[in-house]
Amino acid sequence: MPSPASSSSAKSYRRQELRDFLMTRRARVSPTEAGLPDGGARRRTPGLRREEVAVLAGVGASWYQWLEQGRDITVSPQVLDAVGRVLKLSGDERRHLYVLAGLNPPAAESAYDPDYLCDGLKRLIDAWMPLPAHIMDQYWNCITYNEASTLVQGFRPENDDNCLVNFFTDPVYRVRAKRWAEAAPEIVAQYRAAMSERLDDEGFHAVVDKLSGLSEEFRELWERGDVAAGGQMIKEMEHPQVGTLYLEVTQLKVPARPDLTIAVHNAVPETDTMAKLLRLTSPEGRREAMHAVAAQAAS
Repeated sequence: MPSPASSSSAKSYRRQELRDFLMTRRARVSPTEAGLPDGGARRRTPGLRREEVAVLAGVGASWYQWLEQGRDITVSPQVLDAVGRVLKLSGDERRHLYVLAGLNPPAAESAYDPDYLCDGLKRLIDAWMPLPAHIMDQYWNCITYNEASTLVQGFRPENDDNCLVNFFTDPVYRVRAKRWAEAAPEIVAQYRAAMSERLDDEGFHAVVDKLSGLSEEFRELWERGDVAAGGQMIKEMEHPQVGTLYLEVTQLKVPARPDLTIAVHNAVPETDTMAKLLRLTSPEGRREAMHAVAAQAAS
């Protein structure tokens, strides 16, 4: 737990950062850009004056002065947004202003073309070969996956799109996951943690309702109410062709697309997993592995 002294120091630093940030943003906006007369030679400093920012944002001059001085005052998202518009803040700068003012920042707005970004992420996970990798949205719907995910975990087009649903209902994955029963409670707890951040989002409820009707095991685990943060975990996969694979899975967030998560797998050190994956993803191994997936799905 932070000491009172460290908390006070952090707060003081944040206020100084807020002061400097607002002053530098104000200095770069000319009166003309803000729709005001520039003041000519009478203006001794570049940019807008504090009083001008206050008028344009619709707040009191004293209040804005206190904000820029980093005083302990009450601020609202609406007022910060008004100040941000006057200072012509970018999306990243607006989020930074929220943080410095002690408010939860709004969701990030991506400056990237969504189609291009998704294509780039697909290239990323394809380059992860021979290790499995896949991309999920906030509801754990699988957006795309690389070939190793098919060969090792049994990902395939006919599967349900949702990774949580697949965890409980895909026979190929169930057979191959050696520690399935141990992992299931943690997986469910991680989904509840993700859902708790957006309890009013019907997308999460739709997944829970669907899977509750398909799996009694899931329903019982969900009723426990356990919560766990996502992170790293070890998977043991029993592959019919190469034997046991030890994989460390890590979930990575994409700042430009906060709704997406990349799940990448690494071979656990001091195991023969990487050698087995290289053999599995060789031309001969691919043919054998695809037949194994089809056979297990049919059984």
